[in-house]
Amino acid sequence: MEENVILVDKQDNQIGLMPKMEAHEKAVLHRAFSIFIFNDKGELMLQQRAAHKYHSPLLWTNTCCSHQRDGESNIEAGMRRLYEEMGFSTRLKEVFSFIYKAAFDNGLTEHELDHVMLGNFDGEPTINLDEVASYKWMSLEAIQKDLESNPELYTAWFKIIFKESYLKLKNAQNYSL
Repeated sequence: MEENVILVDKQDNQIGLMPKMEAHEKAVLHRAFSIFIFNDKGELMLQQRAAHKYHSPLLWTNTCCSHQRDGESNIEAGMRRLYEEMGFSTRLKEVFSFIYKAAFDNGLTEHELDHVMLGNFDGEPTINLDEVASYKWMSLEAIQKDLESNPELYTAWFKIIFKESYLKLKNAQNYSL
């Protein structure tokens, strides 16, 4: 059974539910989240999306991202999906949100009100190979350089978050969670 996404207005008020694929086909604004996990060295854990993903396969992105379920808080959704994709749990803190729209070659469009959450973790994840092809740790400076040299290797939303929020992420990696 296909999951629904939560349709929202620009103020993040829930206005309905819609099957995930339909929302991406119609480019309807819906709630989502992106998680950034830092280690004690200040490095960000990146994930490489699995090869069979319906958009952005094998591209690098933030640690975890997905959609909230109806009745689920942002933090609950983030913790659930982080464990499902990366195989670990940690405390999360929501730090900001933003709206973006990105069209893909396959006719789908992400139009999301994205809640950005941070956490800390120093172990090795147990990745779910149905969701994630690989992972790596990188400093924000190294990511910034690689994004300039190889933007085609990264997801649209990650490039937007990173470009628009580099200083927020740089400051946020020192948040005490």
